[in-house]
Amino acid sequence: MTSFIQPSFPTVHPGVARAESVVGNARSLYQNFDSTKGLSTMLLAAVVSALVVVADQMVDTWAEGHLLAAWVVVWAVGFAAMALFAGTARRLAGRAVATLDAWSLRQARARADQRLWATALSDPRIMADLQVAMGRHEQAAIAESAEVAPKSNRLGEALLRAFDRLDAQAYNAAQYRLTAHL
Repeated sequence: MTSFIQPSFPTVHPGVARAESVVGNARSLYQNFDSTKGLSTMLLAAVVSALVVVADQMVDTWAEGHLLAAWVVVWAVGFAAMALFAGTARRLAGRAVATLDAWSLRQARARADQRLWATALSDPRIMADLQVAMGRHEQAAIAESAEVAPKSNRLGEALLRAFDRLDAQAYNAAQYRLTAHL
């Protein structure tokens, strides 16, 4: 008589499965994270604590018999400060985060431009493409200024002809550079 044994071994290590679930949860938390909320909370806490300290200093001069009244005044100042400055702290935090995001984007673009330029200095094909793009940008500026002038204007027509000539020259230069180095 023949019997078959089919052992069932796990195909995934339980520790790896737990680690993957932790990483997945961390990613979802990071994607839902709003930095303006934390910053506005910290700003609000700083303002409220400063006002509570000032209120405590003012109330500290009262006599010992008015301790409950002093405690109520300090907490009233704290809650009033939270109610009054919550919106301001939120807007300030939003502006700060937006400003930092814009600065970070400008820095990233500047670094990307520097890397592209460094690559273009060592690769003539990329340099040719950049020169053609810069020429087209200048020609587009000329064409825009020509479009502002009336079509019957001789200066506008001359600019358009110059634009076509420069475009042809840039194309020919790029083709020459590509074929000369291949």
